[in-house]
Amino acid sequence: MTGARYELRGRTERFAGRIFQVFSDEVAMPDGGTAVRDVVRHVGAVAVVALDDAGRVVLVRQYRHAVGDYLWELPAGLMDVHGEDLAGAALRELAEETDLTAARVDVLVDLHSSPGFSSERVRVFLARDLAEVPTDQRHDRHDEEADMQVTRVDLDEAVARALAGEITNAACVAGLLAAVRARDAGWAPLRPVDAPLPR
Repeated sequence: MTGARYELRGRTERFAGRIFQVFSDEVAMPDGGTAVRDVVRHVGAVAVVALDDAGRVVLVRQYRHAVGDYLWELPAGLMDVHGEDLAGAALRELAEETDLTAARVDVLVDLHSSPGFSSERVRVFLARDLAEVPTDQRHDRHDEEADMQVTRVDLDEAVARALAGEITNAACVAGLLAAVRARDAGWAPLRPVDAPLPR
């Protein structure tokens, strides 16, 4: 329905943590009624499609407790460092998880990871002109990152794996598909690194 208004009538906080808060919101509906919607307010995240000169994408295999399994993903992380911009966070995560830096960074795609209940927004960057982080400056990985596997896969092969259901992380699937489309269009769809987030 065009022009419909959904107004917040009330909010009850159910949980507050470092990464997200959970609220039960009472929302006015266009038909005059109200409904309760449980909402996760999330700090947001970034992810990186890092492509080397051979056209291979850098993937990480990391254990995810919520699904009880290892998933193939892009280097990624939370927007949980105060004052850090999106591109800076993406480059930090790339260095921490893969020991790589990038001389060229562009915006590839933006997505809401699960808009039915979460406000999480993920900006996926394309990183190129990769170089190794010097050994003495590398990040010391802990927790789930301690046994993280890092590999490089031909971009088309990675897309084939996503389409076969072998890669299921939402940001990874979206980033891989967007990267292939952008590559095939001569990189014309890329946005500048400081492009504003869409509303």
